[in-house]
Amino acid sequence: MKKVVVLLILIAAAGLVGWRVYVRVSQQGDADGWGRGRGPRAVAVEVAPVERRTVRDVGEFTGTLMPHSQFIAAPKVSGRLETLRVNIGDPVRNGDLIAELDSEEYAQQVAQARAELEVSKASLADAHSNLEVAAREFERAQELRKQQVASEAELDQARARHRAAEALHEVAQAQIRQKEAELRAAQVRLSYTRIHAAWIDGQGPRFVAERFVDEGAMLRANDPIVSIVDVDTVLAVIYVIERDFPAIRIGQPVAIMTDAYGDREFEGALVRRAPVLREESRQARVEVEVPNPDGLLAPGMFVRARIKFAEHADATVAPAASLVRRDDQQGVFVVDPAAKTARFVPIEVGIIDGEWAEVRSPALEGRVVTLGQHLLEDGASIMLPRDEAGPATQPSAQGGKGRGGRL
Repeated sequence: MKKVVVLLILIAAAGLVGWRVYVRVSQQGDADGWGRGRGPRAVAVEVAPVERRTVRDVGEFTGTLMPHSQFIAAPKVSGRLETLRVNIGDPVRNGDLIAELDSEEYAQQVAQARAELEVSKASLADAHSNLEVAAREFERAQELRKQQVASEAELDQARARHRAAEALHEVAQAQIRQKEAELRAAQVRLSYTRIHAAWIDGQGPRFVAERFVDEGAMLRANDPIVSIVDVDTVLAVIYVIERDFPAIRIGQPVAIMTDAYGDREFEGALVRRAPVLREESRQARVEVEVPNPDGLLAPGMFVRARIKFAEHADATVAPAASLVRRDDQQGVFVVDPAAKTARFVPIEVGIIDGEWAEVRSPALEGRVVTLGQHLLEDGASIMLPRDEAGPATQPSAQGGKGRGGRL
């Protein structure tokens, strides 16, 4: 029984407190002009002033750093890797010798080709001597035939021997050219056992990024030995969506940031934009060149890129939080502090820069509703925060940047 009595007392006390709160709120509402006897209940809102600011349309993207150029040093012939002169991180200059293969077999091929060339030269000398003898015999046969000493058959035989000697001489000359070509080919193959770093553009040093084999490994032609990269300038590769694609221009400045250096920005320039979007992602590849003279940036780093598409100085702006849609029109609720109402004004929105939205038209001033606007209709009664609802009915001369406090 005691428990029931205590429970009834608690319920009665709660009811009394609730009634007093209701009476006090009703009295406050009547004093502010939004009580039940004065029309629809007012909506408590927060407001902020319309300002003039510089706004920027900035696109933010993510991507990866890549070397400005990269190539694989590989042998053109097969063989055992005898010497590897570089390692990961070593600087390499254009033309430097970086590796050598076992060259004994290729040197032997050069010696053999040179010997065969000497044999061919001796054969040519013999053919030349035979040609001279055949030529003299043919001339003698012609003279004897004129004197009617030699028969026509003897002249024909001398002519045939001369032509055969000429043919053998030409064959010997061709063999010389063939053996010279074989010697040059053998010498080239021998030179391929020495692998050099060579590139066309730029003479500055590059660096070994990866090593794929060790000394003693058996290599086939085109097996990779090391990877060499140019990091004096790096490429930031980003991908832009269809909406941003028209705003991308060659030469645009780009700010690059990485997690490794916090908020430090590296300045780059947009140098390439793919003319097509990938069908599977609807994105286009964009490349940004970033000078890297100190070598702080490394290929493979994750980067954030900022591209400024447009900038409007002294623009009329309203808080982005104040934007609403009514009847398929975007606009804001402008505060009438005297009538304590909010009027819906359709606007043309320009750049949205963080918390601010550019108002292109119409001319806008005063204060706009930033919280509670989704509950409003055109001309709705509002309840302003205490610090906004003073006796003044004109816009604040301070033009503060903060948003009004909640009631």
